[in-house]
Amino acid sequence: MTPHVHLCLVLHNHQPIGNFDGVFEQSYKDSYLPFLEVFEPYESLQISLHTSGPLMMWLAERHPEYLDRVRLLVEAGRIEIVGGPQYEPILTMLPSRDRVGQIQSYSRWLQRNVGVTPGGMWTPERVWESGLTTDVVDAGIHYTVLDDYHFKAAGMKDEDLTSYYLVEDQGRLLRIFPGSEHLRYTIPFRPADETISYLHDVAHRHPGAVMTFGDDGEKFGTWPDTKVHVYDEGWLRSFFDALTENQEWLHTVTMAEAIRRVPAAGKAYLPDCSYREMTEWSLPVEAQETLEDVTHALEKSSEWPRLETFVRGGFWRNFKTKYEETNEMYARMMYVSDRLAKAEEAGLDAGVLAEARDHLYRGQCNCPYWHGAFGGIYLPHLRNAIYEHLIAADTILAQVEGTANVATATAADYDFDGQQEVRLSNDQMVLWLDPACGGRMYEWDLREIKHNLLATLQRRPEAYHRKVLAGPGSGDGDVASIHDRVVFKQEGLDECVQYDRFPRKSLMDHFYDNEATLESVMSGDSLERGDFVDLPFEAKLRRGGDRVQAQMRRDGNAWGIPITITKAVTICQDSDTMSVAYLLENLPPGQPLHFAIEWNFAGLPSGADDRYFSDVDGNQLGQFGEKIDLSDARGLSLSDRWLDVDVDLKCDRDSGIWAFPIQTVSQSEAGFELVHQSVCVMPHWIVQADAEGRWAVRIDVTTRCGKSEEPATHRMFAEQTNN
Repeated sequence: MTPHVHLCLVLHNHQPIGNFDGVFEQSYKDSYLPFLEVFEPYESLQISLHTSGPLMMWLAERHPEYLDRVRLLVEAGRIEIVGGPQYEPILTMLPSRDRVGQIQSYSRWLQRNVGVTPGGMWTPERVWESGLTTDVVDAGIHYTVLDDYHFKAAGMKDEDLTSYYLVEDQGRLLRIFPGSEHLRYTIPFRPADETISYLHDVAHRHPGAVMTFGDDGEKFGTWPDTKVHVYDEGWLRSFFDALTENQEWLHTVTMAEAIRRVPAAGKAYLPDCSYREMTEWSLPVEAQETLEDVTHALEKSSEWPRLETFVRGGFWRNFKTKYEETNEMYARMMYVSDRLAKAEEAGLDAGVLAEARDHLYRGQCNCPYWHGAFGGIYLPHLRNAIYEHLIAADTILAQVEGTANVATATAADYDFDGQQEVRLSNDQMVLWLDPACGGRMYEWDLREIKHNLLATLQRRPEAYHRKVLAGPGSGDGDVASIHDRVVFKQEGLDECVQYDRFPRKSLMDHFYDNEATLESVMSGDSLERGDFVDLPFEAKLRRGGDRVQAQMRRDGNAWGIPITITKAVTICQDSDTMSVAYLLENLPPGQPLHFAIEWNFAGLPSGADDRYFSDVDGNQLGQFGEKIDLSDARGLSLSDRWLDVDVDLKCDRDSGIWAFPIQTVSQSEAGFELVHQSVCVMPHWIVQADAEGRWAVRIDVTTRCGKSEEPATHRMFAEQTNN
C-alpha cells in the first residue's frame, strides 16, 4: 500500500453562557472569522467544525454573514458540522433525560438554522464514562472524538491509535476517534513542518492511518499571543500550504469521510477519563502537587516512556468534592431537572415547560462547574449566569404548579450529603439552609432579578499557588500553550494569597477573643473560640398563616463554656424581608463574650462608584472594595445600581459592623489574577448576659430589587474581567 495518512482536523469553538458580549465579539474577530477567511481558498482541505450552542446562537444573531459562509462550505463538502449537547454541559453530570434532550435539541437547531443533521458530536471537555454510549446513540449520534489519553488509559499504545474504534454499551455501538495529544501541542505552537514530518512518519509506519486533531478553535487567535503568531506571522497559511503541498499522501478529511474510507480498528472499552490535564486538575490539591512532583522526577528517567501511560490523575466528578460550590450548583441543577420532569409527567403546560427546559439546559453549561487553566468556577459572572437560568426555570415551574404565591417550607437532602437541608420560599425569594453545617444559609435566590446572593467562593489552596508564591519568572519567548504559561496580570499577588477556614456563606456564628479587630478577622489571625460555625444544629420547620420559619438550635460551647444558640429564620408571603432572631442561653454571668454573625453577599463587585455601602441614614461609606468598621450602628446597606438591588441589613440593638471584600488569586488562560468574589458583612457584639444568662438580637434583611434593562450577569463583572 502506498504510504498515506488521513488527517481529521476537528475544531471546537465555544463561549460559555454568561460570558460578556465583548468577549464573544473579540473572539470572533481574533479567531473564528480570520480562521474561516484563511481556510476558504484551500479548496482541497476539509475540516470538522463544532460550534457550541451559546456561540452558534450568538453568531446567528450578531453575524449571520458568518453562518452564510459556513453553509456554503458545508454545501461544498469542505466543512462537516459537528453537533453535541446544546449548551455544552459535562454530560456525565446530567440525568440521562437531559443528556439526550440537550443533544437532540441542538441537532434540531442545526437542522432548522444550518440545514444539516449532525452525525457526529463534540463531547464537552472530553469527559467520558462508558454509560454515555447508550444515551449518545439514542440521541441520534454515530461518532465522537475523545483523546488518545482515554485509549492509553485502557492499555493501548501509540501504534494502536491509527484509526477510530467502536465502543459498545447495552448493544449500542458508537465510533470514537482518538485525538492526538502530540498534535494538540504542536498545532499551532510549533512550525508546520514538524507536524508534517510527524504525519509522514506515521504514514510510513501505518499506511492508511487516521490521525485526529481535536482541540479548541480559540487557540487559533484568541489564546494569549496566538493571534500574531497564527495570522500576522502566517502560521496558519503555512500549515494549510503544507497540507496542500503534501495532499498526495496526506489526506485532510472530515470524520464522516474518514469513516467512509477506513474501517474501525476494532472494539474498545474506555475507562472513565478526560484529557490528561483535566484528570490532574480534578485531583485534591495535595495529590495534584504530588502528581506534578512525581511526573517531573520521572520525566528524567529513561523508563518514563514506558511508565507514562500508567501515571494519571483523577475523575471529573471529584470537582464536586474539591469545590463545595460546584456541588451546590450541581445539586441546584438536579433539583430543577427533577422538578421539571415531574411537571412534564403531570401534563402541565407544554409551552411553558419548554421555556423552563431551555433555562435548565443553559444552567448546565459546564464552564463554572470546574477549574483548571481557565478561570472556571473562579469567574463570578459565569457562576451568576448558571444561577440566573436555574432560578428562572425554578420560578417558571413554581408559577405553572401554582405554588409561586404561597410561602413554603420543606426539608430534604437537597445537596446529596446524606443530611437534610431546608428550603424556605415565597414569591420574592428562596432561602436554602443547612442545619447540619452550622445552620448556615448557603443559597439566597432573589426571584425578580434571578440572582443568588450567596453565589460566593471560599478561598482555598490551589496547586498553582506554588508558582504564585514563587513570584514571576522569565519565559523563553516562544508561543506557549496556556497549560505552560506563567504570567502575572498584577503585581504583589503573592501577598494576596489567603485561605478561608470555612465557606463564605451566611448565618455563620463566630466567637472571637474580645480584642479581635477588623484586621485580625480579615487576615484570619483571630482564632475561632466556639464550635457553632460548622457543627450540626437541630432543626424544626414552622408554618402558620402567611409565614414559614426554620428554627435551629445547638448546644455547643465557646472557650469550653456550654452555650446554647437558637436562631429562627422567617419569611412571609409577599415580603422582600427575611428575619433572623438569635437567642443565646446559658451565658456565664458577668463574663463578656465576643459574638459575631457572618454574612456574605455575592454579585456586588468592587471598583465602581455605583456599588457602595451606606449607613442607616443613607450616607455613602465607600465602594465594596473598601473596609468598613462601624461601632454602635443599627445597620448597613449595600447598593448595586447596575444589578438594581439594595440589601438593607438592620439590627434591633447597637452593633459593631465589619465589612470587607473577599478576593481570590486564581488562574485563567491569560495568567494569574486577583478576582473579587464577594463582600463579607459581620455584625458583632460584646455580649453581656441578662439575669437569666440570656442575650438576644434580631436582624432583618430587606432586598429591594429594581428592573434592569439587560441581564445583570452581562454587566456585573465587566470591568474586572476585561482588565
